Amino acid sequence: MNFCSQCGQPVNLKIPEGDNRERHVCDHCETIHYQNPRIIAGCIPVAGDQVLLCRRAIEPRHGLWTLPAGFMENGETALEGALRECEEEANARINNPILSGIFDIPHINQVYMFYRGALSTNAQNDSIESGTDYSPGIESLEVELFRESEIPWDQLAFPVMELMLHHHFQDSKLNLTEVRTGTITRPWKSLRS
Repeated sequence: MNFCSQCGQPVNLKIPEGDNRERHVCDHCETIHYQNPRIIAGCIPVAGDQVLLCRRAIEPRHGLWTLPAGFMENGETALEGALRECEEEANARINNPILSGIFDIPHINQVYMFYRGALSTNAQNDSIESGTDYSPGIESLEVELFRESEIPWDQLAFPVMELMLHHHFQDSKLNLTEVRTGTITRPWKSLRS
């Protein structure tokens, strides 16, 4: 940050009085510009023993697989953001979403929140195989349902996706519904190795 968004004057990096971290501070209007972690909200859309993944049509990690997720927008709750991202990336909706995971990634200033729920089905057919509504959104090349053994583990876009999927399948086998938490550090050591 070079200039104050309040008055347009240059800012300096310093520790404000009563604080313990360096912040961008405007010496002209004395505005302190805080920079906080970004929250990414996403869904684990489930159909039976399968999970819906999206193959990314955008950078970063173009062409790799991910759960539908993205940055929250101002004015929305984490759940609203997760459901919006699911619709934007997979043209999908989930029923009865429940919080499933919160993961911190401090080295890139991000926090991920995932909600799990059953994929909604269309009105004409309630079968999981042919009645589930989903299709690639503008940010996805394709969307596909995967069983655990079919997940393209070596083609997942981000380590947090591997961790969340690992917990999801583990919890599904044990019929658990607890909220998983954790921290992603670098370098990331894959759970599959």
